[in-house]
Amino acid sequence: MAMNVPPLSLYIHIPWCVKKCPYCDFNSHAQVGGIPQQAYVSALLADLDRDLADFGGALAGRALRSVFFGGGTPSLFSPDSIVRILDGVGHRLACGANMEVTLETNPGTVEYGRFDGYLRAGINRISLGVQSFDDEKLRRLGRIHSASDASRVVAEARDAGFDNFNIDLMYALPGQDLAGAVRDVECAIALAPTHVSHYQLTIEPNTVFASRPPVLPDSDAAWDMQERCQQRLADAGYAQYEISAYARPGKRSAHNLNYWQFGDYLGIGAGAHGKLSDAATGTIHRRAKQRTPRAYLEHAGARRGIASDVALAAVDLPFEYMMNALRLVDGVPSTDFEKFTGLGFEVIAPIIEEARTRGWITPDADFLRTTTEGQRLLNDVIALFLPEPTDKTRKQHA
Repeated sequence: MAMNVPPLSLYIHIPWCVKKCPYCDFNSHAQVGGIPQQAYVSALLADLDRDLADFGGALAGRALRSVFFGGGTPSLFSPDSIVRILDGVGHRLACGANMEVTLETNPGTVEYGRFDGYLRAGINRISLGVQSFDDEKLRRLGRIHSASDASRVVAEARDAGFDNFNIDLMYALPGQDLAGAVRDVECAIALAPTHVSHYQLTIEPNTVFASRPPVLPDSDAAWDMQERCQQRLADAGYAQYEISAYARPGKRSAHNLNYWQFGDYLGIGAGAHGKLSDAATGTIHRRAKQRTPRAYLEHAGARRGIASDVALAAVDLPFEYMMNALRLVDGVPSTDFEKFTGLGFEVIAPIIEEARTRGWITPDADFLRTTTEGQRLLNDVIALFLPEPTDKTRKQHA
C-alpha cells in the first residue's frame, strides 16, 4: 500500500537551563559559565544542512507547518540568536503560510524587553513553563520563578504584541490537594492564555525525584484533579483536544498536533529527535543527535553528530502510530493509519477489536478514538500494539 507524505515540522533543541529541576528527565543541562550561543547557532545550521543532504529527496517540495524551540530553556538565547536561526532555516526550507513558531520560556529567565525582540525575530507563539501558581509548590519543584514572576511575564508578552500563548501547568504535586490543583487552573484562566497544557507530575528514572521520591497524591486523587480541572477549563472555554492539552477555538498547537497525527519533523540540536517519511521508498526514518552539548558542538553536521539513525520496521509501526494518535480526544480517521504507515488496516484490526471489547476504544468504524476509560488507561491501550517478541528477543531477555 502506498504511503502518503504527512505535514512537516521542525524542532530546535536548546539544551541549557539555569538549573536542573528535580523532576525533569528532558535533555537539559545546568548552565555553567557562559552559553556559547553563536557557536551553537552555527552547529544548529550545520546539523540542518546534514539532514537536508541525507533526506533531500524526501523533503523536496515540502514546506514547514511549524517550528518549535524547546529545551532546556530557549529564552536564555537572545533575540539576535533566534533571528540568526530562523533566517538560516528560511534560507534552507520553505515556510508554509501562517507557520506557527513557538518559543518555550521560563518566567525566571526572560529579561525585560526581550519579548519585543522575539516577536520581531519571527516568534508568534510563546509557551510559558509556569507549572504552578503556588510559591511553596514551585519551591518543591525546584523552579527558579515565583507566581508573581509568571503573571508579570504574561503581561510583558501581551504588551509586546503576543496574542497567542500557552501556559504549562502540572498537577498531583507533592502535598497538593484537589482545591490546590483547581486553584492553579483558576489562576491560569485569569491570565487568559489561548492554550493550557495540564500534565500530571510523574516520577521519571534518572531524576533527583527518582532517587529521593516525594510523597505524591495517589492515583485516585490525581484522577479527581484531572477531571475537576478539565471541567473548569471547559467551563472557561478551553476545549480538551489531547490528554493534556486544552485550547480556545482555533488555537490548538499546530506543532504538537503534527506529532500526535504522526506527522514528520526534523530535529536539530543536542539530543533532538526527528521522524521523516520517504514515500518513494516506503520507509519511515527516526534520527537522533548527540545528546550532550559538548559532543553536539564538536560533531554537528558530521556523521558522528548522529547518535542513531534507523528505518522503522513494519512490525513496529502500529505501536509507533498509536502511541501518538490515541492521545487525541477526537481520535483520528481510521483511514489515516493506512495513509501514513503504508500498512493495511487488517494488520491492526484484531487489536482494535480487542480494545473495543474491553471498552477502551469507541465502536465508531470511521474513527480510532479512546473512550473515557481508555484515556485513563492509555498506557495499557497503547501496549496492545507492541509487537510480539521474536525468538531472538526472547533469548536476549531470558
